[in-house]
Amino acid sequence: MPDTLPHSTPEESVPTAVISTPSVIVNDDRGQSLEAFKAKLRNAELYQSASDDTAASHDDITLLRFLRARRYDVDKAQKQFSDTEAWRKQHNVDELFRTFEANEMESARRFYPRWTGRRDKTGLPVYVYRLASLDAPLRKELESVPSDRRYQRIVVLYEAMTRFVLPLCCHLAAPTPVSSVTTIIDLEQVSLSAMWSLRSHLQVASTMATANYPETLGTIAIVNSPSFFPTIWNWIKTWFDEGTRNKIHILGKDPGPTLRSLIDERDIPQAYGGQLPWKFEDDPDLDDAIKEVIGEMPKGPVLFVDDSTSKL
Repeated sequence: MPDTLPHSTPEESVPTAVISTPSVIVNDDRGQSLEAFKAKLRNAELYQSASDDTAASHDDITLLRFLRARRYDVDKAQKQFSDTEAWRKQHNVDELFRTFEANEMESARRFYPRWTGRRDKTGLPVYVYRLASLDAPLRKELESVPSDRRYQRIVVLYEAMTRFVLPLCCHLAAPTPVSSVTTIIDLEQVSLSAMWSLRSHLQVASTMATANYPETLGTIAIVNSPSFFPTIWNWIKTWFDEGTRNKIHILGKDPGPTLRSLIDERDIPQAYGGQLPWKFEDDPDLDDAIKEVIGEMPKGPVLFVDDSTSKL
């Protein structure tokens, strides 16, 4: 894969048809696909349209993610959407997120990609995953948690991303929708044995996201890749669908110049050639625009609804 990153393209940005709240701009063909998708979901009792006093059961941005994941094949998108709704009921996702204990949620962030509090040039939130931070003591702590609880933690953190971080960034980028994240994966000082021990942990998260949170992964920049990375790549490439694999870009030891094509220098962590004094272990370092909206980063499960933070 080339040592380059594409410029992010605003999602659904052709200004020929405007779809319902939240504002989403799509071209006519895709707008027709969205309406056809909604009709099929309504008929299957999987979607409820907005009324005078009730919001739609799912916003257009979410529905468009499923359509993009299936290249606007409405029948295939319906199948994935239906499977996801069944999965959400099976795992009682809404109640799990609502009742998840705040301290456990904040502690769980140490094991997964973390939001820096910054956005790329098109408004997508920037996440970082530094695998070396999951050193032996932390891996031991992770492995001491029962597998079903580890799975629930992954679900809750994805819910936090899709129900708080993405809506917040979407609000700031309006009318351009934001439904995915830009992720820097740092493999510096990661041994082959450490990667092998983490393989199950990483595979569960990747497979679950691809199936149930489609099209939330935007550009993925892998930095500081070790000499044995081709071996790792042969493991992990099967965890993703082709569309996600095409978003993964391997950068060299000095990723700064390439990352700056995607992210403003002030919003790139210093470890990757930018100016932001943020480390993987840190809480989000919110940019000024985000601070104006929410003040400080809330703890635990919260929503961003109607242009403000909402506690559950």
